[in-house]
Amino acid sequence: MADSIDKFEQRTAETPREVADRMLPEDPVYRELAEKVVFFKIREIEGASEKALETKAPADVINLGLVAGMQIVAKLYAQRIYYLPEVIMASRTMTKGIAVAEAKMPGGRESRGRVIMHAVEGDPHDIGKNIAAVMMRAAGYEVIDLGKDVPAAEAVAKAAEVRPLFMSGTALMTTTMDALPKEATMLKEKGIGVPLMGCGSAVTREFANSYDLGIYSEKAPQTPPIADRLLEGWDWKRIRSEWDDIVKEAQRWRTAATRCRTVRGSGARST
Repeated sequence: MADSIDKFEQRTAETPREVADRMLPEDPVYRELAEKVVFFKIREIEGASEKALETKAPADVINLGLVAGMQIVAKLYAQRIYYLPEVIMASRTMTKGIAVAEAKMPGGRESRGRVIMHAVEGDPHDIGKNIAAVMMRAAGYEVIDLGKDVPAAEAVAKAAEVRPLFMSGTALMTTTMDALPKEATMLKEKGIGVPLMGCGSAVTREFANSYDLGIYSEKAPQTPPIADRLLEGWDWKRIRSEWDDIVKEAQRWRTAATRCRTVRGSGARST
């Protein structure tokens, strides 16, 4: 694993360590947890989580330590320093730590809301969906992942069953993107007003806004902030009209997070 990280540092202008040093929590307990997530210390995370629980509340171990580490991973992914394999390894590390903390919480960790995610009918590509699902789980949401090449009728039936906060459909091919308005029509016919998030390289904001219920997420890290607005009671029309502000606010938060600490040595570098 160390060799893998060294390769990243050689081919990028900024290393994972430099990004992490700007964003890691100040508190040494949370910092250690976050570091283990960022650098995939999957064999060490359970012991570190148990140690953290000796002095910290389970919810804080999750949110201020483990999830903080995953937020750094999201930053590394956005900067194309980390890629899908690293996101998956970090997610597995975080998940193991969360399981330790949840065991100390009466009733377990409370979900903020339930969402459905899938790659649309005919589309075998699910990398972007998988990354967005990781970020949604890290943000405290329950994700029902239907997988890839999901028939429209199956996706709509699941939405009718669980009434999620939103349903996302990913399309990476222009030949499959028409499944999204098809699903939206089927949802409306069943009287289900669940927002349908269009995602994937084939989908544009204009296309996602062309059918009722449609909302748009351009990148995986934008999905949790959009979900947060829906949780606050926003409908799909308001998400559309204030989409630019939601994305800008999410970007300002991430930028502020990177400046929350001074990098030791030559000083902080802005991103």
